[in-house]
Amino acid sequence: MNLTHLRYMVEVERHGSITKAAAALYMGQPNLSKAIKEMELEIGIPIFKRSAKGVVPTEKGQEFLQYAKAIIVQMDKMESLYKENSESRTDFQLMLPRASYVTYAFTKFLSRLPKTEAMDVKFKETNSLDAINAVVECECNLAIIRCELGQEDFFTSLLSEKNLKMQDIWTFDNVILMSENSTLAGMRSISESQLEDCIEILHGDNAVPNVSAALQKKNSRMKCHKRHIYVFERGSQFDILSSVPNTFMYVSPLPKEILRRYRLVQIPCADVKHTSKDMLIYQSSYRLSRTDQSFLEELNGVIAAIKNER
Repeated sequence: MNLTHLRYMVEVERHGSITKAAAALYMGQPNLSKAIKEMELEIGIPIFKRSAKGVVPTEKGQEFLQYAKAIIVQMDKMESLYKENSESRTDFQLMLPRASYVTYAFTKFLSRLPKTEAMDVKFKETNSLDAINAVVECECNLAIIRCELGQEDFFTSLLSEKNLKMQDIWTFDNVILMSENSTLAGMRSISESQLEDCIEILHGDNAVPNVSAALQKKNSRMKCHKRHIYVFERGSQFDILSSVPNTFMYVSPLPKEILRRYRLVQIPCADVKHTSKDMLIYQSSYRLSRTDQSFLEELNGVIAAIKNER
């Protein structure tokens, strides 16, 4: 077994075809097929199932490929770190929920990076399941995922199955976010019944399969609100909230600077607590870098500041 053969296997999975993978690797299909067979004989399991439509990983093959991708990522990092005359650089990758406090911490973290270093940063907002898959597939080193109260068992089981580590970031009660021009903006707390005539903004891709529909309906408050706007990124949600006074959203608590910037207010819910938890996840074989630790320190500082502001 060698690194080149591992790269071959990952490329075949990516293309779903030995022919296409061979073309991408600039090698003959017979040689690639031979490499696959040799690898399968060496590890003692079939890695791929073959059909007229192409190839897909077997169940054991998927597990093997997960480890192969992690090995390739680590080897690439070692090469970039220790290559002779390599340029000093900052590498950082994070996927996250659409959480303004995390993005705020990220901007503060960026502003404090050494100005002379080369930089390779990947930062993407997405839903929790896509973030988990990205970490499993080694597309991203770190991710922050969010689950609502009652979903912890599902996510804990899923992360264990995917061989991912988990670290609690923040458990919080969601607040109601709305325009400072809303008729409810001056209240100290708001009951859900007071929001019946308002329009709720929701992220449109946050459904969690294998979690009961009843629980998801309860957690999304859709039983209380009849009018909804579904968005898929934070920029549009702020535009709508600040421009349409009868809209609102349940969110993680925000820093005051963001509230001032978009002329918004955040108000506790009076009758029902909607509790969520944000967790950091990464591959079990991954070791947090100094850059990762620096970001987490910034994030913890922002969380502490928000708690003090409230």
